Amino acid sequence: MPRVIINYMKYKPNQKNRLLPPLLSLAGSTPNLNPSSLMATRTDSESGPDNRTTNTITTTDNPAQVAAPPIYHLSFNQNHTCFSVGLQNGFRVFDADPFKPSFSRESDTHGGIGLVAMLYRSNLFCLVGGGPNPIYPVNKVMVWDDHAFQCIGELSFRSEVKNVKIRRDMIVVVLNQKIYIYNFLDLKLLLQIETDLNPNGLCEISQNSSPMVLVSLGLKEGQIRVEDFGSKKSKFVMAHDSRVVCMSLTQDGRLLATASTKGTLIRIFNTLDGTRLQEVRRGADRAGIHSLAFSSNAQFLAVSSDKGTVHIFSVKVDSGSLASLTNDRSHVASDTIHSILSSFSLFKGVLPKYFSSEWSVAQFRLPEGLRHFVVFGNQKNTIVIIGMDGSFYRCEFDPVAGGEMIQLEYHNFLNVENF
Repeated sequence: MPRVIINYMKYKPNQKNRLLPPLLSLAGSTPNLNPSSLMATRTDSESGPDNRTTNTITTTDNPAQVAAPPIYHLSFNQNHTCFSVGLQNGFRVFDADPFKPSFSRESDTHGGIGLVAMLYRSNLFCLVGGGPNPIYPVNKVMVWDDHAFQCIGELSFRSEVKNVKIRRDMIVVVLNQKIYIYNFLDLKLLLQIETDLNPNGLCEISQNSSPMVLVSLGLKEGQIRVEDFGSKKSKFVMAHDSRVVCMSLTQDGRLLATASTKGTLIRIFNTLDGTRLQEVRRGADRAGIHSLAFSSNAQFLAVSSDKGTVHIFSVKVDSGSLASLTNDRSHVASDTIHSILSSFSLFKGVLPKYFSSEWSVAQFRLPEGLRHFVVFGNQKNTIVIIGMDGSFYRCEFDPVAGGEMIQLEYHNFLNVENF
């Protein structure tokens, strides 16, 4: 049974996605490691009580001037307005669109952060240690309040934490073969889920829907599990013949995209009943899929892989059209879905599957072999890409003409000097 330590009592999630006022720290147990070792460095661009103005970003690409630290973790927040970087001596947060440094928390003990989960643009984070000298044990999730400047809660497990997902009302902790769901208000355990081996910590949760929809690996290879907290029912779907390595969920939890170890086909499912709605082809050769992301309106899907190309696909199933099915998740008109699919599969069944596949409408080339993560930007028809080498790209695509995307912005966020 996981061990829980709490030294806060009255947490109310902020609904405006801005920095919260300091939380009241009440008497209780504190983590074994000293959180005060995290030293604060804020830029003038950081939003918060001071409301200061933004300064010019200064970067350098000269290795002799700045030794780039190793990156242990990269992730975006829930609405993709920020991204967090776990480093060997703490973590940093950047604004994503437009790019600018927000703040950094560095440790005087040089302890590594292997996982950072940020709650929108609030002062609440979930942190897990990482690297050869982790600041926190890798089997603990520390709830960090950046205004109180201390850890206000702790979740301890018997094995390494692989991933953490958070929303305003819940914390989801992913282990190698188990997932724990907690109430964010009091860290009360709500549910435990058994999964297949999950070394990558695959799990996705809806952000805009209430109750929550959670998607994880199932109990065998290629299977996914959809947990509906409204109906309190679980669905198991065979998504692929081989192991699932990447997944993404729309904000409302209605559409799910998955990729397997083959990396050639991306499949889109209806989470209401597990129906496969669409299949798109990344390429003919095997590839390691690094990230999948839906646009906020669920009209497009972005895919990054170790082949060095980011693809944009058109999603031909309208997530909004599924709204009428929300109140009855067990009944879906399969004939209607098949009709939708046939409307954009003119040659399906006539030509070989490879030639009748749906291909990407836009592409952007990156160095091969590096790990990159992609999301859609706040500006229309834009994407944001971050890489484990410190690269940041913002690009624009033409949804009608398609083709190669236009690079709008590039930075190396490891070499930002004005933190």
